[in-house]
Parts: sequence; structure tokens; C-alpha cells
Amino acid sequence: MKQSVFSIPDRETSNHQVIGAVGYRQQGSSFNGPLLHDFELIVLVICDRMDPDSVQIEHCISGSIRYQIKYIAQQDLLQWSISGESRELIRYFLHGEIFWEEHGKVTELRSRMIALEADMWDHRKLKEFSGFLRTYVQAKQYAREHDYMDAYYNMLQSLKHYARIELISRGIIPENSIWEQIRELNTEVYKLFDELTDSKESLEQRIELVLIACDFFVTSRMKECCQALLHIIGSRKEPWRIQELTEHPELKYIREDIPLLIRKLVYRSFVRQTSARAEERLGEGREIRYWL
Repeated sequence: MKQSVFSIPDRETSNHQVIGAVGYRQQGSSFNGPLLHDFELIVLVICDRMDPDSVQIEHCISGSIRYQIKYIAQQDLLQWSISGESRELIRYFLHGEIFWEEHGKVTELRSRMIALEADMWDHRKLKEFSGFLRTYVQAKQYAREHDYMDAYYNMLQSLKHYARIELISRGIIPENSIWEQIRELNTEVYKLFDELTDSKESLEQRIELVLIACDFFVTSRMKECCQALLHIIGSRKEPWRIQELTEHPELKYIREDIPLLIRKLVYRSFVRQTSARAEERLGEGREIRYWL
């Protein structure tokens, strides 16, 4: 395929800082997910940086070929490859045809993403544990308020994160059909799912039983699941301000959950805290900082 056939913008014709474009074609009559849908082709235009106000997506036609153009920042691709998000886009990028690139930058980006494979599992485990902890704490709060329907919903979400952690720990990439995957492994989390959804006990009793099991999971697996975060905290001698951690580029995908994670890690003595002279705007208060 020649670039001239399609209206694929380059650096000279676009407001985006484009480094190349990758195309992925519809694979026969197989179902290809919502991004391709009924298009024959999706074109990923890879940008060095993107203006949030600029065009993000376009639908185009060339002759009889309908195709979708999606603009993506290379930093987002790197982040998704670590966190496990946007797996469909990652697959299209890694396995699609490079239509054109500037000075081999798209090929280099692919190589960097493949090299991240070793770190990927720890970051994905951290992401799922972050989601597990948030929904588990929320379920606990609802249960204490006797709001058992909301507690039940959050408990289901917690178990889904728990199940993904079990799969990731075995080197298995979680799919959408998470419970079909986990059922074959006969793990504790599937038994908890069955207990929560199909037990003859009252809803209150089911939630309380699963919460107790999740308490044990937090205690026994927190350090293992937070290795990516602990590695970053231990990467320098100076203690970290909480703001520094929430703004760290490698932790972008759990930014909102970092304060909760840190406090739980301190409580379990996996992270230490110290105080430092605070800025004047905090008055007499001293700022807490974190280190290993």
C-alpha cells in the first residue's frame, strides 16, 4: 500500500507532531472488535506529542475502502503497554503494517514496547491491586453503613481485580471472559466469587465472609503486588512527597489511588514515613514524606 492512496497526514500537513503511521487491516470475516467494526482498515497515526484540542479521530474513504484514522501519542502507547490498557490498539500497533515513519522512530518505539515486557507484569499487577484495594475499601464502608447492595457491587469489582491478579501471577493475560479463565484454575478467588453470587446465606453474611477473605489477601499479597511502586520509592535516597509520586510518569495509570496505597503500605510497615519542614502555606504543620 502506498501512502499517497490514503489521506494520511504527515508532519508537514498536520498540527500533530507525527512520527509515522501504522495500518491494520480487517482479518477476513472474523470479528475484530469495536475499533475496526465495519472498516476495512484502521490507521494509527503516531505522534510525538498531541494537542488535546486537535483532531483525535477521522473516518475516511478512498475508492471503496473505508478506514478510520486514530491519532495516538507515543507516550500513551508506552503507558498502555505497561498498564495493560487498550490492548486492542497495542495489538494493531505491534502487528500492523508500517506505512511510513520518520527516521525509523516507529520501529524504535515498537522495540521499546517489546523491551518493556519484563516490567509489564509488575505494573499490571500493581494496577489491578490498586483497583482491588479501592473497591474493597469502598465495599467495607458500604457494609458498615448497612448499604449491602452497593457493598455487593463493589465486592464483585474487587473480586474481578483479584482474579486478574491471579492470572497475571501465572503469566496469563486477562481476557474479557475473566471468570471463564479463572474457573479452569480452581483458585480461591473463584470459590469466593461462587460464595458471593450463589450461596444460600443472606447477602449480609456473604459480603462479610468475602470481606474477611479479602482482608487476608491484602495482608498476604500487598508487598508482592506493589513491587513496581516500591521499586520507584526505593530508586532514590531522598524521601518522596506524595505529590511527586502522583505525578511520576510511570505511575500515571494509578494516580488517583496512590494516596490510599501509600497509607496502606505504611500501615503494613513496607514503606516508612518521615516529616519535613512544610511550606509556609501549611502553617505549623510538617509535611509527611515516604521512603524505604
